[in-house]
Amino acid sequence: MDFSMIVSEHRIKKAYEDGEFKKLPGYGKPLNLDDDLGVPQELKMAHRMMKNAGYTMDEMNVKKEMMRIEDLIRVCDDDLEKKELEQNLNEKMLKYNSMLSKKRINTNSLLFKNYEHKLEGKLLK
Repeated sequence: MDFSMIVSEHRIKKAYEDGEFKKLPGYGKPLNLDDDLGVPQELKMAHRMMKNAGYTMDEMNVKKEMMRIEDLIRVCDDDLEKKELEQNLNEKMLKYNSMLSKKRINTNSLLFKNYEHKLEGKLLK
């Protein structure tokens, strides 16, 4: 830690001990971690639907990465680079399936695949 971090930590600790944080609005109340303040207005409805369906932002981010890699594979001309991209895609797919299997969602079902593609098509237009 550098000097400024030590001084900052000391000041924060002193302010807490002196009770200065008790004057802040919301003191002692739990934080609302389910808010969607960081989500753009045009994506809030889709975000809420995905969240209500049980998807997390981590799962959605991994899925976006998979789709980006699939696009790169389609346009890639170099065989070595294509193999690396395919390896990366396989790792992401394993991670994604593992995340969903923890929720007991069967990602190999044909019904799930059809629904997933329709949903992706609507959300990514």
